[in-house]
Amino acid sequence: MKVPIFPLRTVLFPGGPLPLRIFESRYIDMVSRCMKSDAPFGVLLIREGSEAGQASTFNVGTLARITDFYQGSDGLLGVTAIGEQRFRLIGVERQPDGLNIGEIELLADEEAFPLPQEYEALPHILSNVLDELGRLYESIERRLDDAVWVTHRFLEILPIELEKKQLSLESRDTAARLQLVGELLDSVREPAAGAS
Repeated sequence: MKVPIFPLRTVLFPGGPLPLRIFESRYIDMVSRCMKSDAPFGVLLIREGSEAGQASTFNVGTLARITDFYQGSDGLLGVTAIGEQRFRLIGVERQPDGLNIGEIELLADEEAFPLPQEYEALPHILSNVLDELGRLYESIERRLDDAVWVTHRFLEILPIELEKKQLSLESRDTAARLQLVGELLDSVREPAAGAS
């Protein structure tokens, strides 16, 4: 399978929203083609380089499908996409316009995983946070009883290093991700509890 590749300084998880502001002609053309054929593009985290220039990326990413677009007040094209299936990049060829086309293999979806009892507070916390985040998460289907979905949402919104997010995207160990989310939430709560 071949898809256009969009290297970004973000990690897109399956089921998660991806807001983009597009100004480079190669990506404006890519968005136009993807929308006309309802085709996905591949999002990969940049390892080195920049979004606007040359970049080397990690090899595991997520397909994104455009769900909405608009013209911003600054004249730039705004796009909202949603993460679909994870993939591994096998090879890449660069087109004359600078767009990279990746040959990819799709990675199997993780099966839904019920939340263990010790994490029963997570859906309530997450639901409140997503409500506060507003429009970006309004149209996202919520699967608050699925540990895979819950951990993906927490990992995309919590302030952790991109490399840790990437490792979590590559992992199929939902229990380890749950433990990581629990530790992160504890570390966020402890300083708040100690504040006077």
